[in-house]
Amino acid sequence: MKPRKISRRTFLRSSAALLPGAALGPGILARSSRKDRPRRPPNLVYVFPDQFRAMGLGCMGEDPVFTPNLDGFAAQSLNLTHACSTRPLCSPYRAMLMTGKYYVSNGVWSNCTSRYPGMELGRDEICLTDTLKKAGYEIAYIGKWHLESPHPPYVPSGNNRGKVKWEEWTPPERRHSVDFWYAYNTWDDHFRPHYWTNDSTRDKRVEIREWSPIHETNVAMRFLENEGGRYRDPRRPFALFLAFNPPHMPYGLVPGKYKKVYRDFPIQYLANRKNVDLESSSRGARLVQRSLKNYFAMITGVDEQFGRLLAALERLGLAEDTVVVFTSDHGNCLGCHDKVSKNNPFDESLRVPFLVRWPGRIRPRRDDLLLATPDIYPTLVDLLGRADLVPSAVEGTSHAGLFLGGSGPRPESTLYCGPYTGDPTLGERGIRTHRYTLVVRKFPDKPPAKILFDNLADPFQMENLAEKMPDLVEELARKHLHPWLEKIRDPWLPGRG
Repeated sequence: MKPRKISRRTFLRSSAALLPGAALGPGILARSSRKDRPRRPPNLVYVFPDQFRAMGLGCMGEDPVFTPNLDGFAAQSLNLTHACSTRPLCSPYRAMLMTGKYYVSNGVWSNCTSRYPGMELGRDEICLTDTLKKAGYEIAYIGKWHLESPHPPYVPSGNNRGKVKWEEWTPPERRHSVDFWYAYNTWDDHFRPHYWTNDSTRDKRVEIREWSPIHETNVAMRFLENEGGRYRDPRRPFALFLAFNPPHMPYGLVPGKYKKVYRDFPIQYLANRKNVDLESSSRGARLVQRSLKNYFAMITGVDEQFGRLLAALERLGLAEDTVVVFTSDHGNCLGCHDKVSKNNPFDESLRVPFLVRWPGRIRPRRDDLLLATPDIYPTLVDLLGRADLVPSAVEGTSHAGLFLGGSGPRPESTLYCGPYTGDPTLGERGIRTHRYTLVVRKFPDKPPAKILFDNLADPFQMENLAEKMPDLVEELARKHLHPWLEKIRDPWLPGRG
């Protein structure tokens, strides 16, 4: 049966009818009225849900998703359409965000679990939060941290029952200058989240019965409202990090009102990416049939919570003096290329949204800057006016000049890493340029393999050109991949091991 055609206008109208409170216009703060500079350094709000792919913004015109608040925010923001997750996996991204260093230097190659004892964020690292604290900021961290190595006796948790343990408490001395702590490491029951607070001990935490993005937004709004000065010193700027877990699996754990948005749309309309084969009986096709609607529902739920946060900033008179960033730790294939989720070099996994708004200072526009994860730390600190505090050990590059005025370094490529944990000389290494993706694979007992995609001619990355274009493979490796690996001292590169 041939699927019925649905226009985007029809989709948006139908979706809005199911969420009557959703904004469909450009959103709040369409134009800043203030001409003067803030009297003190701007505040920072950094929101990063887990597993939210770049295509999951409705304004990108790719996935048929209903994201009215994010679309309105994007119209007010710098939209980096080619921001990439250097190592598209939870813990490595977070470690690079916090340290500004690549995986070789910070030592977090994979997820922090009991499988790799001691692989965690170093206590002595000078993290982004440490530097912001030194700059005079009050700092809040709410949600998923995932930078601790679980150790016995393991904390009681559903995801600590199996052979591999995931959850762990973060003691105060390892919170890297965070003043308001309301976080956990990793736990995926979105309707029954738990958190450790400033005063919690390892054996005592807060148990909640509410969808985690709703609850975490409520907590973030209380921090912003700061009734009676309970949460922060109102005389000082603040930095709020809000790390939602959804749209991370399990996808079915999402409120029904968001599911209704997609209930009546055929899967053939929603699964519009050509690298998804709905006609097959593959694992990826089954996953799409079972979970894509719920994944999109989670994105719409996150969008609504982000809209509530923006509205709170506006209501409290904070919007004009606050830099707001919306991004993600990595994307999600969810059936694309028959892949389950992330941790691969395909664009659905590698590319993430990156929207940054600062009214009157950052001109709203799109830019194809190849932003890498370690660049975020120095860029944000520089943007807030304290580039002098960025530690010399930080390996990322500041793009604050480009954010503010459109000028500055523009890398021709960004690095991708997919290590074989346990042997850093093996695994995948690659680069993405604006046109090409090159990946080289080295695994035990297998000959090296190469992947080359022309992302302009083949945007869904369906044809591997490596054998047809060996000279281009060699050129990209020589010009981009090998210099990146040499720069960060990656033992994967021959002669480095």
